[in-house]
Amino acid sequence: MPITISNANHTLECQSQKQADLAIYVHWPYCLSKCPYCDFNSHVEQSVPPNDWSAAIRKQLEEGANFLGPRKITSIFFGGGTPSLMEPKIVGDIIDQIGQRWRLQENVEITLEANPNSSEAAKFADLRDAGVNRLSLGVQSLVDRDLKFLGREHTAREARGAAELARKIFPSSSIDLIYSRPEQTMDQWEKELGDALELVGNHISVYQLTIEKGTPFYARQKGGELLIPNDDRAIQLYQHTQSLLFDFGLPAYEISNHAHPGYESQHNLAYWLYKDYLGVGPGAHSRVTSGSRIYALSQVRSPAKWFRESKMGNFVESRLESLSVLQSAREMVIMGLRLQRGISKKWFENRTGHLLEDMLDSNILRNLATNKFIINDTEKIQLTTRGRPLLNAILERLLP
Repeated sequence: MPITISNANHTLECQSQKQADLAIYVHWPYCLSKCPYCDFNSHVEQSVPPNDWSAAIRKQLEEGANFLGPRKITSIFFGGGTPSLMEPKIVGDIIDQIGQRWRLQENVEITLEANPNSSEAAKFADLRDAGVNRLSLGVQSLVDRDLKFLGREHTAREARGAAELARKIFPSSSIDLIYSRPEQTMDQWEKELGDALELVGNHISVYQLTIEKGTPFYARQKGGELLIPNDDRAIQLYQHTQSLLFDFGLPAYEISNHAHPGYESQHNLAYWLYKDYLGVGPGAHSRVTSGSRIYALSQVRSPAKWFRESKMGNFVESRLESLSVLQSAREMVIMGLRLQRGISKKWFENRTGHLLEDMLDSNILRNLATNKFIINDTEKIQLTTRGRPLLNAILERLLP
């Protein structure tokens, strides 16, 4: 049984969180079309004019700065949706606004997600001039048939051209791929991944196709029209992917993310290491430290409703929630176990004031270690190669 912590619902007291560092997430909620596997907060219709959206973002940044005070910005991430649909001038204006309100780290990482469509690739040079220094390209597949199945608007040829262009223009670039697709064989995936590695800048994200509730794929699967590889096959694909990317010099630093050493996504590491991040835009989330407390902040998902609320102001305090010890500890474990390095016990204790083992089911922890799904030593708790593909199942058992 898990150890009971007295007064576990009181507000978390942070022992040594550095309040100087902050990551910024900017959500652009619009897409040209909705992919059938996507459950992100994205919308095909554009209910808020771009200039109005930009003004609302600036207003939220100002409120965030007033609440958080002086910070050092380590990363900025434009996500969506499809933020490469934005005009580069708007991107540049937002970066400037962030720089006016906080101090940008000298080597601040500024990432923008992009689709490989030719019309969007034509903006790459202007986006670089606007301040973007890292591009994350949603390739997803290099097989035209599967791109059509995934609902993507680009072709494999466009994906190759966009990836090559991104490597020339941006100091850092990444491509996304989706595997474990219907009828996908090991040989087919190995060839496709090999083709993709010729395009990689210094980072690649490889995601297993998962069927999420509320998506068209979920309805098709429930109706028996969509069959994806079973768990055993998916694990085989995952393990082979890890091996191939490691041999290519792109070791995993997180469950789905691989990079040449020194090119890991600093913004995503802020999430996985439970550092402070402020999200602005419809549906954006935040985890921020103020004083000795960690707060959650979630914005309304509907772009139209978000815009109406943004004009009223007070987006921070009206949606602020103090997190309890157990809430924050669970999030730290869920995020931290995704990392190859695992969770540092010293870091966890410094962040929460509690021992990591006290937040976990001790019997399950012992069992997982005995069966070599995790490593539990004096310094860290870390998933093994055997345990990594089973992360979700392990978390369900490990957390009280």
